[in-house]
This record gives sequence, structure tokens and C-alpha cells, in this order.
Amino acid sequence: MNIKRTKSLCPVCLKPLESEVYEKNGKIRIKKECSEHGKFDNTYWSNAELYKKVNIFTPTVKLVENHHTTNTKGCPSECGLCNQHETTTILGLIDVTNRCNLKCPVCFANAAVSKKIYEPSYEEIREMLKNLRNLKPVPTPAIQYAGGEPTVRKDIVDLIKLAIEEGFSHTQIATNGIRISQDINFAQELADSGLNTVYLQFDGITEEPYIYNRNKNILPQKLKAIENCRKVGLGVVLVPTIVKGINDDQIGDIIRFAIDNIDVVHGVNFQPVSFSGRTPADQVENQRITIPDFVDLVSEQTNEAIVIDDFYPPSSVESVSRFIGAYEGENPSVILNCHQHCGIATYIFIENDEIIPVTRFIDVDGFFEFLDKNADKLNEGGFAIKSRTLANAVKELPKLLDKKNSPESIDIKHILGNVLSKRSYSALGDFHKNSLLIACMHFMDPFNFDEDRVKKCVIHYVVPDGRIIPFCTMNSMYRQEIEEKFSIPINEYNKN
Repeated sequence: MNIKRTKSLCPVCLKPLESEVYEKNGKIRIKKECSEHGKFDNTYWSNAELYKKVNIFTPTVKLVENHHTTNTKGCPSECGLCNQHETTTILGLIDVTNRCNLKCPVCFANAAVSKKIYEPSYEEIREMLKNLRNLKPVPTPAIQYAGGEPTVRKDIVDLIKLAIEEGFSHTQIATNGIRISQDINFAQELADSGLNTVYLQFDGITEEPYIYNRNKNILPQKLKAIENCRKVGLGVVLVPTIVKGINDDQIGDIIRFAIDNIDVVHGVNFQPVSFSGRTPADQVENQRITIPDFVDLVSEQTNEAIVIDDFYPPSSVESVSRFIGAYEGENPSVILNCHQHCGIATYIFIENDEIIPVTRFIDVDGFFEFLDKNADKLNEGGFAIKSRTLANAVKELPKLLDKKNSPESIDIKHILGNVLSKRSYSALGDFHKNSLLIACMHFMDPFNFDEDRVKKCVIHYVVPDGRIIPFCTMNSMYRQEIEEKFSIPINEYNKN
């Protein structure tokens, strides 16, 4: 059964191709044909019902007013952001170097193999940060320094301070943690600089995944890095790259590890491995893990403490932004309007070693409906509408809560009230205490590339020539071009 027409990529030559997303045998698949390289037919989502379920959270379109490029060839060509892109940048990424202290076969950036060094200068990075903050109508709120390995740069601490100076409210680094594990003074410098989050590559609780994914056992360094973050007060998000047959059996163990370290670990963002064009097409289906596969593995490996109905796509929280924007009488500062098929997530709370998903004590669907309904009322206006809306929230919110199943350690009514009334970063932070975000973000590759998802991407790379490029087009199409354009030979770099 046909679901939709879209554009995808030839996994060999990366040429954009007209493609069909369709349902077959309870799965969602995507097929296309390249005149030169033949037909490709791959799994998109392994559960058609879940694919359709999240469609109720289709996000709104919020165009960037000052787009950088004008697209005349059609998506995914001429990224920049172009005039056809339907979202702004929520998380900006800057690859501050392609140097690394590891050589990982699964690396997006394919670092350390090009014989060239890609490393924007401090002033170039300042301009890249400004590009993100100058986006209209919504400046980018969060920045992540990536690579390569960002901590190999001597000025990484200064770059974090620079991001804060330029107005970013959230800063994080994507790191393998090796330097943090080796030098607690460096960890302290990161904390003192204002860094919010260490986005820590973490593939499992045994050595085998690291040997496969990273070419060496670096689990001891991971544990030491987490301990050093604990000592200096840095928050950690674990980022496992999940590969079928390698560490997909450790998803539950990784969640339990995060629970055991909940004082320093704030969440786990699982990332099923994406396949580059180098992967033989006949191997992709055997190795592919989709979002529904992830949800099933979570349920199985937590003994159904977390189940499919506990998960929502990130776009589901758009109603929170709508309410806040309506209350403040202006466009909301941030709308997490990424495509509904980009990821899935839930919050879990821990009480006496028991996992309690947020859905067990909050009517999540009812909460989103409540926010949408009251956002509409606020937009309509009327006498004392703000005070009447908050008064209504105080009256209606308890009906959405199940006190019997609510963790005793938190006052969820108080927290939700603060989030709605104060609408602040710190108020939202109270929600994270004693909780863990369990998320899965499935970045695309040429085999499952979908133009619709690209147009609603909210995670973007900014590059030295001013372009702002969606994550999946950057890693599928543009990375080599950009690194070649702005790189210098290693021997020239070493002279400086």
C-alpha cells in the first residue's frame, strides 16, 4: 500500500531519486531506482502501526525568514538553509576539528583518514555562531561542538565561553571522553566555562562494543570520564551507537547503568547506526535497527517496565511551545517541530529502584490537549485571559495526574505549575531531577533518506562559508565537499 511519494538518494552515487514509501507485511519500506545503479528497496520503520500512530504529531511549518540559499533544483540540493526548509535550527552543530584521538569505523565524520586537517579558526567559529544566532524569527538556542574529537583543540574551553558570549542558552560537546578521563583539571575547566552537557559516546557496559565500534576497549576511560564529571558537577548524556549483533542486547543494561548514575547522567540518546555508501546494499537489511526495533528492545530488556505506549516523538511537545508563546503574546522562542519520524522518547522516574515512566502518572495525551486548548483561548484574547488561564490550569491539572502512581520524591503538580507559570529554563530543569530521558534519534543514510524528514530537520551543521546544513544531508551528501574546501594538508597544518 502506497503511503507517500518523496525524494531519496541513490546509495552509490548519491543522486536524488523519486521514491515511494509504502506498507508491506506490517512494515514501512522505501524504494527507488537509479538508472545507473539499479533498484533499492529498504526498511524504513519495522512497525507500520507505530509509524502511523506518531503521525498525529505532525509538526507545524515555521520557515526561516533570512534563508541563506535559494533552492532552484529541489530538495535535497542547495542546502543552506534554503527557502524550502520548513524549520529553524534548534541545535546547531559545529565541527571544530576533524582531528581525533580514536579511529572509529562507525564515525559520521570519518575523521583522521583524509590526510587533511579541517579546523576552523576561533574567529571563523565566532562568525558561525553569529550565523546561528542571527536566524529569524528564532535565534538558535543551543550549540554542540563536535568533530572529530572537539577536546583535542587547545582552545575548546574558550570556544565554550564564546558560545555563551554570543547568547546560546545551552552548550554541549560531543566527546569520546578520553581527555576528560585523563585530566580532572580539564573537566573542571569545562564546568567553570559554563558547559551544560557532556554528550558522551557510550556504547555499552562491556568491552566488546568498544572493540567493534571504536577499535579498542575504552570502557575504563568512559567510566573515569563519568566519575570526573560527577566530581566537578558536569551533567552527562550517554550516546550509544547501536549496531545489530554488537550491542543491541545491551540497551536495557545501558538504561540500568544510567539509573545507577542518575546523579550525573541526565539521559540516554540511543542512535542506531547509519550506513554510508560504502556499506554493501545486501548487508543493510540484516544490520538495520529502526525506531520500532529500538522500542521493542527497550520493552524486552526492561521486562516491560518501559513499553511502546510510553514513547512519543519529539514533535509531540510542540503544544508546550504553543502554550508558552500564546501566554507571552508572541511567537514562542523555541518550537521542537522536527519531523515525527525522526525520533522517539520518554521520561522515566526512579523510586526505590523501580522504573516509573512519566505516562504512568500523567495523562500525557490529555496534557498536550489541555495545552493546545488553552493556547487557542489565549490567542483569542479577552478580559484577564492570562490570569484566568493559569487559574484554570490549577483546577484542571490535578485531573491529569494519578497520585497513586506518582513518585513520592517529586511534586509533579508543583513542577508542572512552575513550568507553565514561570516558563523558565530553571523551572523546566526541576522536571529533570530524579528523571532520565530515554530517547532514540535515528539519523538517515542514503538507503532510508526521506526528503520530508530533511525539510523538517532541526539539528543543523553550520559551516565556514555561512551555510547551515541539515544533519542528514551534511553526513550523506555534503561533508566531503565542505571538508575538502576548507581543509589544509596535514604537513602544512603541522608547520603552524
